[in-house]
Amino acid sequence: MGLGPRAGSGGVKNRMGQRRTPAQLRPGLWILCFGWFCSTAYAQMKIPPETVQVWANKLSVQLREVSTTYSGAHILQKKLKDVESSIKIVEIDGREQLRDYADDIERMLGSKMKSVKRLAESAEDADLYHDFNKSLQFDYYNSMLVNTIDDDGNFVELGGEFPLEENEHFNNLPVNTIQSDVQVPTNVYNKDPNILNGIYMSEALNDVFINNFQKDPTLTWQYFGSSTGFFRIYPGIKWTPDSNGVAAFDCRNRNWYIQAATSPKDIIIVVDISGSMKGLKMTIAKHTINTILDTLGENDFVNVIAYTDYVRYVEPCFKGTLVQADLDNREHFKVLVDELHVKGEGKVAKAMKESFKILNEAAAMGQGSLCNQAIMLITDGAMEDFKDVFEEFNWPDRRVRLFTYLIGREMTFAENTKWIACNNKGYYTHISTLADVQENVMEYLHVLSRPMVINHNHDIIWTEAYMDTVLFATKAQSLLLMTSVAMPVFSKKKETLSHGILLGVVGSDIPLQEVMKMAPRYRLGPHGYAFLITNNGYILAHPDLRPLYKDGKQLKPKPNYNSVDLSEVEWEDIDETLRTAMVKGETGALTLDVRASVDKSKRPLFLTNDYYYTTINDTPFSFGMVLTRGHGQLMFIGKVSVEEGLHDLTSPDLSIASEWTYCETDIDPHHRKYTQLQAMIRYLQGKEPDLECDEVLLRQTLFDAVLTAPLEAYWQAVMLNASGVEEGVETAFLGTRSGILRLTSLIFRLHRKFLTLADKENLFTVDHFPLWYRMAAENPPGRFLYYMPVEEQGVKDKTGTVPITRVIGQFIISDSIISDFTLTDSISPTPFSLTLKSCTFLWSYSSGMTKVLTMPLSMQVGRFFGAVDGSVMGYVTPSSSPLCACPTGHQIGNKMFRFFETMSLMWTLSLLAHKAKKSEALQPCDTEYPGFMLDFSIRETNSLIKCGRCQKMFVVQAIPESNLVLMVVQADCDCSRQYPAIPLEPKEIKYNASVKCNRMKSQKVRRRPKSCHAYHPKENAKDCGGASEISLSLALFLASLFTSLALRRWT
Repeated sequence: MGLGPRAGSGGVKNRMGQRRTPAQLRPGLWILCFGWFCSTAYAQMKIPPETVQVWANKLSVQLREVSTTYSGAHILQKKLKDVESSIKIVEIDGREQLRDYADDIERMLGSKMKSVKRLAESAEDADLYHDFNKSLQFDYYNSMLVNTIDDDGNFVELGGEFPLEENEHFNNLPVNTIQSDVQVPTNVYNKDPNILNGIYMSEALNDVFINNFQKDPTLTWQYFGSSTGFFRIYPGIKWTPDSNGVAAFDCRNRNWYIQAATSPKDIIIVVDISGSMKGLKMTIAKHTINTILDTLGENDFVNVIAYTDYVRYVEPCFKGTLVQADLDNREHFKVLVDELHVKGEGKVAKAMKESFKILNEAAAMGQGSLCNQAIMLITDGAMEDFKDVFEEFNWPDRRVRLFTYLIGREMTFAENTKWIACNNKGYYTHISTLADVQENVMEYLHVLSRPMVINHNHDIIWTEAYMDTVLFATKAQSLLLMTSVAMPVFSKKKETLSHGILLGVVGSDIPLQEVMKMAPRYRLGPHGYAFLITNNGYILAHPDLRPLYKDGKQLKPKPNYNSVDLSEVEWEDIDETLRTAMVKGETGALTLDVRASVDKSKRPLFLTNDYYYTTINDTPFSFGMVLTRGHGQLMFIGKVSVEEGLHDLTSPDLSIASEWTYCETDIDPHHRKYTQLQAMIRYLQGKEPDLECDEVLLRQTLFDAVLTAPLEAYWQAVMLNASGVEEGVETAFLGTRSGILRLTSLIFRLHRKFLTLADKENLFTVDHFPLWYRMAAENPPGRFLYYMPVEEQGVKDKTGTVPITRVIGQFIISDSIISDFTLTDSISPTPFSLTLKSCTFLWSYSSGMTKVLTMPLSMQVGRFFGAVDGSVMGYVTPSSSPLCACPTGHQIGNKMFRFFETMSLMWTLSLLAHKAKKSEALQPCDTEYPGFMLDFSIRETNSLIKCGRCQKMFVVQAIPESNLVLMVVQADCDCSRQYPAIPLEPKEIKYNASVKCNRMKSQKVRRRPKSCHAYHPKENAKDCGGASEISLSLALFLASLFTSLALRRWT
């Protein structure tokens, strides 16, 4: 017989995360986590395979004895048989559960929309009855100044006493829940008449904020962003400026404001890079482009064209087309814009024609936003006559708006530049300094909002996922990833109706983690999960979306965290059938065979998943849910009395999943002081009958507490046994599907972080079941599974057993196990090293139970064997034996290689951070990881390796009833020169220009927003930036042209 892992070397392409070694293991998989034990023996000129087999059998017996003794699995199995008659196994109806979850999410999000509507109505009414007072004197709470004392001990102006208290609902930030306050950007005068009148008018929102919070206590931040720049936020806070003491936050730059204020848009940015634009002008122009790009979102499309006497696409790959203005493309444009240099003579007519052609072709072919279209001209002067261009491409309908930005202090061509904007329903602004850029760019949003304002269409918008900068500064990870719901606020005054005055935008933030709690983990099973995507196919919430990375000790958001497409994590959906259906807002189901990864992609699992999906009404979101075939579609339902369950629920060794929602403690502020266990106990005792609790989860938790209670006594008895606990056994533990974790320390001093709060991978969290639970669920019944995860600091490994519905186990220091394993067979004078390759040790009973133990060995624990001994690893690849398959290149016929190649797509959301040479900005890249898999259908193999003047023999033997492999290697023959190490280091994938271009401009299926407001016949287009009506006089044009020829010639 031969023993051999088939392995695949291929790519795991990573696009948003740190490096990680995908050492992959599962029950009956391959040797990636290795425990090492080396010894020297003397034998004949070879290692007898029969002897190694005896050792493997002996080791199997010893490991099983330890596992059985300390896990207490037999106690749990007996208890299960005793209550078998009262257990009911229920099959989960995926479609019904999907409807229940979707309905709950719709109700939750619907309540947020109602709150925002009340804010919009109140703001519009307040403005209707407010008369503008130019000389208004009004003190308000400025969030930058509140509670600030001057040198005389008095509160500074606009900074009176403002009580703040830490509030758990707002992530323990100091807030004022009875009063909002106002933030004003540093570049906006906080006593400007427009600011004072707007703040005074918006005082009416205070009562609405408070009433909304009382009606829906799950609300977080509520706010009003004014078109003049101030930002009213509830609850009130003390605003923290940046390191320079500046309040750079401007609500008008936020996605929720921009999306609510305008309909989707196609934008062509045309920038003059002729010689006259050198110096400060070019710096201002680049800043203007970047500011315009920052006003775009994933529902918008864009391109950037530079011109001198010829047309130059900033990104040649995007020639003649529009690309989606997602974060990837916007940041890509910024890098390229920064590299622009001035040169030559400026002739804008060709660039104008090119821009119109792009927009017209996009509209004709059904591409782009199919809504607003605009050209942004950035120049220090327009000297050409554009009448012919406009007559050919844009008049008389004026479907494309033109916005012009005159750069620099020179006003020679101001009238020409105004004329372009005013005769094409746009807006003209003059930008002479960097400080002017922000306010002037924002004017175009007000123009685009006019049709919507005149129509009085209050479209509710939802943003993509984003990081809240204020909360991020507090390291409040539970509230980091947000979506916002927002609605525009219009002036209802009749005298200004045709002007389409946008007063601002109201909105509220919703933590996406709170949304996903509507799909409880326990109903999805160990491998099941739920996820949300946008109308563009981008992920809002998914267990494989990890938006943060570590930069030293600091957590930072990954550059492209909110533009990760569903196809980049659900990579088994090769034809994008799932993605397309969800983006289109369909309801249905799909089955896929998947290769999932756990333990930071080190261990693969082969699963058959049923995907269920539907749309969330009145939002651009689609909801998906995954149930794994088999145990993932089944649930235990048991019956016990509340009294009996409460007794066992209060055991000192028992805890529950703190991130799960057993009872809703966030509705009533009085309940927020309770932990989930405290809330559940008080509810069951009748002390808090008003608590809203998950009755099914409570029943299951009570049943599991009673069922597993005998283990507490058993483990205590083991500890008190006269012979004592075997050296190295540290911890006994158990987990159940209801989130219960029983944990008993068998020694006084522990040597690990296993199952501590820092060990998230091995705890029940809102995102996943513990690692040992998930692996045990897929382990063959009646067999222990061993694994050795390595801690970040120090080398510790764990081994154990876990069940599909109950999990029981121990933490063992493995040196003590190996020390009892002696070599009873003698082998001649040739030294050899004995290697025990280990992974996790789990035993899954057919009744659905498993157990867990743990063991560390020496300094080699957790290392990939190829990095330790490349010669042996190389010989157990397909080229020499059936043990490992490690193909190189594109071996299409090798099934395992295809597995790892597709896995590479799964991890494209994880960024391997690279820095651009000039900008030092983090850039995403694709990386490829090699992988190896063990084929346990082959039990043993051996061979000789020729290494120059010596030969190295090795024998590999599977350890029965486990997923361990025992490897005995001759140690006196050094083959490192002939056979270098085989590391598992990721490699960046380099693409040629053509492939890179196609990847960048490819556009996937997306669902456009339902509404579009691009035109209204009553719009007052004469309000175009300082000129009520401008006609281009011939004399003015000739004078401007003559001057320009003198000024703009570049040599």
